[in-house]
Amino acid sequence: MYVKAAADKKGNLVPLMRKWVLILISLTFVGVFILVPLAAVFFEALKKGIELYFLSLTEPDAWSAIKLTLTIAAISVPLNTLFGVIAAWGIAKFEFKGKNILITLIDIPFAVSPVIAGLVFVLLFGSQGLLGPFLEAHNVKIIFAIPGIVLATIFVTFPFVVRELLPIMEEQGTEEEQAALTLGAGGWQIFWRVTLPNIKWGLLYGVILCNARAMGEFGAVSVVSGHIRGLTNTLPLHVEILYNEYNFTAAFASASLLALLALFTLLLKSIVEWKSIKKRH
Repeated sequence: MYVKAAADKKGNLVPLMRKWVLILISLTFVGVFILVPLAAVFFEALKKGIELYFLSLTEPDAWSAIKLTLTIAAISVPLNTLFGVIAAWGIAKFEFKGKNILITLIDIPFAVSPVIAGLVFVLLFGSQGLLGPFLEAHNVKIIFAIPGIVLATIFVTFPFVVRELLPIMEEQGTEEEQAALTLGAGGWQIFWRVTLPNIKWGLLYGVILCNARAMGEFGAVSVVSGHIRGLTNTLPLHVEILYNEYNFTAAFASASLLALLALFTLLLKSIVEWKSIKKRH
């Protein structure tokens, strides 16, 4: 009896130890690679005082970068939201030839490097690109201007909304929409009263992720922006320029805004996930 009890106790102890070892490894990884760098950003930003911190964020180039970042997000996120809803609705609710090809094309920004995406736009719209001479003849500037930054941002962020909505719509099927159609509801009525209430949390989740990526995008925007201070520098590009100039306090001050955006995004993401789980139960 004693030996058996000891064996049982040992058998229970080993899984318990494994659990705590895995938890400890996870916490160590999170601390070393996430929390410590995050704390370092705020420490460096505030090391020389709060006055210099706010001065770094309100100087003209920084303020221009902040406004441009918000402007790009304000344009690209609604467009990608509209595209995501339409694409997810069409893919989930209808059968058509080329459906799998469309899904594959939607995933291209996940597979292609953002730098390559930016280079593609340069090859298309740059002065030596395919459409460059035509654009110059009509005095239309895309590359090294805001339109190019918008296009690059839309490209790298457009899968987020559709990828969040697609599994939700596929799981829900078409029964409710068909029932509403049988009762005489029109297309817009079906969308606003049946489809949208069922996907609202997934839609909000996708919009949050899309917005976070739009504000933090670096690679594609770096290629098409031209790094013109006060004109085409977004906040991530502004951080890079300041850091390369050894202006570390201003660089980390601007980086802290991006870090705060990331933390706020995580908070919204957690709230949306909690609301979604609560709705399902």
